[in-house]
Amino acid sequence: MKKNSKIALMLVGASLLGSATTLMGESALRSASHDVDTFIPGKETASMDDSFVRTASSRSAAMSSGVDFTVVAENTINSVVSIKSFETPKQQQYYQGIDPFEFFFGPGFGFGNGQRGRQQQSPQEKGEPQAKGSGSGVIISDDGYIVTNNHVIDGAEKLEVTLNDNSKYNATVVGTDPNTDIALIKINGAKNLRPITFGNSDNVKVGEWAVAVGNPFGFNSTVTAGIISAKGRGLAESSNMGIKSFIQHDAAVNPGNSGGALVNTAGELIGINTMIYSTTGNYSGCSFAVPSNTVKKVVTDIKQYGTVQRAVLGIQYKELDADIAKEHSITATNEGIYVAKVNDRSAAMEAGLEEGDVIVKLNGANVKNSGEMQEQMNKLRPGDKAEVSYYRNNKLRTTTVTFKNNQGNTKITKNSDMTSLGCAFAELSEKDKKDYNISHGVKVAGLTAGKFKSNGIKNGIIITHINQQPVDSQDDVEQIYNQIMRSQDEDKVMVITGLTQTGKKVYYAVDLSDVEE
Repeated sequence: MKKNSKIALMLVGASLLGSATTLMGESALRSASHDVDTFIPGKETASMDDSFVRTASSRSAAMSSGVDFTVVAENTINSVVSIKSFETPKQQQYYQGIDPFEFFFGPGFGFGNGQRGRQQQSPQEKGEPQAKGSGSGVIISDDGYIVTNNHVIDGAEKLEVTLNDNSKYNATVVGTDPNTDIALIKINGAKNLRPITFGNSDNVKVGEWAVAVGNPFGFNSTVTAGIISAKGRGLAESSNMGIKSFIQHDAAVNPGNSGGALVNTAGELIGINTMIYSTTGNYSGCSFAVPSNTVKKVVTDIKQYGTVQRAVLGIQYKELDADIAKEHSITATNEGIYVAKVNDRSAAMEAGLEEGDVIVKLNGANVKNSGEMQEQMNKLRPGDKAEVSYYRNNKLRTTTVTFKNNQGNTKITKNSDMTSLGCAFAELSEKDKKDYNISHGVKVAGLTAGKFKSNGIKNGIIITHINQQPVDSQDDVEQIYNQIMRSQDEDKVMVITGLTQTGKKVYYAVDLSDVEE
C-alpha cells in the first residue's frame, strides 16, 4: 500500500485528555489500539477532488488580499467556550507486598511479619470522576444555553465549562441528538454572556472565507481562517451518525475543536465543527461542520419538544449517475435524486411520486445529491408542507408533499417518559450490521444517570431485542417501553438482549416498576 493512499476520519472532540473517538484508515489500523473504530471510505467519499486540496494557498491569498479577521475574532471568541468532561474510571484492585509462601500456606509461613498484603486501590482510581476529554462549545443564549457535539459530552458524569474570561461553571445536559452529533447543555449563574448570532448556512458559498474558533489541544480561544471548500458533503459511512450533509472547509481544525464555531466574515455562526479527514490524526486541510440551519432546528426541537422532530418522505433513492440515466433513458437532467422505491402509505405516495422519478428541487432548494437532500429534510418537521420538483419521462413536474413522522402520521412527538432510562438511541449503519452480522439493532448513546446506567448498561452497547421483540430505531424502543408502562402487571421489566462492542452477547433486566407514569 502506498504511503497516504488511505484517509483517516476523526471526530475532533476529546483532545489532550484522551478517549477521542477516532475513525482511522486501513493503513493506520494495523498499529491502532483495539478501541478504535474503523472506516474505509467508499468511492463517493474517498475521491480527492479539487476541493480537498486548498489549504496553504487559501491562507496565502488571505494575506495578499488584505483580509482582516480581527473584528470577526473579537466578536466571536467570547461566545466560544471550553468543555471538559469527567467520568469515574472503573475500580481496579491490586495486591501489594504479598509474600508467596504466606499466600500459599497461610499467615506465619512467610518471610515477613505474618500479615498478608492489603488490597488497595490504584492511586489513580479513588472513585472520583477523572477528566477524560475536552472539546468546545458555542453560547447561543444569554441565559446559559450552549451547543456542542454529542461526542464531546457523551458518557460524561460531570461537565465543566470554561468561558473565555477563565471563569468555570458546571453544566447539565438538556438534550442530545446522536444522529446529527449535536448536544445542548446549560450553565447557570454566569453573567454578561455573549451569545453568538446565527447565520443562514443556506447562503454559504463555496470559495468564501470562514473562520474556525475553538480549543484545539486545550489551547483556549484559538482562531484559524480558511475558505469553504464544499457544501452538502456526504460522509454517512464515516461514523454511526445519520447526518450526510456537512460544510467542508480548510480552516485548521484539530482535536479539541469539536463543538466549536465556524463563522463567516460577519461573525455569524454558519456551522459547528465536528470532523476532520487526516492521514495522521491531526489537521491536514479537510474539516467538516454541521450546517447552522441544521443546528438551529435540532436545538429548537430539543428545547421545545424534548426530542428532535424528523420529517419522513418515504422513499428509497439513489443519486442519479450516468449508468442510471442510461438504463432509464433519462436525458433531461444529469443530477438529482433517483426514486428507486416509494413506500406504501408514505408522504411521497400521497403526493403522487413514483418509482423512476428524479427529484431535483425540494423546499425551493436544488438537490443534486443525497447530502443536499438531507440538508433540506433536516429543516422540516412532521406536518410541514414543501414543494418538490421532479422529472418524470423527462418532463419537469411539481407537487406538494405533507411530511409524516416515523409512525406514518403528521403528529409532533413529545419526549416520552423514556427519559428515566437516561440515554438516547442511535440507529446502526449498514456497516455496523454487517460487522456484527445482525439485521437490526440500536446503539446506546448519550448515556446519563438513569435506569440503564444503574443496571450496568454502557455507551456503545447494541440492543437487538427488548422483551423478545426486535428493535431497529428509537421509535421501536419507545413503543415497547410504552407497552410495558401501560400493562397491568405489577412487575414492569424491560428484558434487554444485546451485544458489546466486541460482539459478546449480553442480557439485562431493567426494573421499571418504580417509574411514575
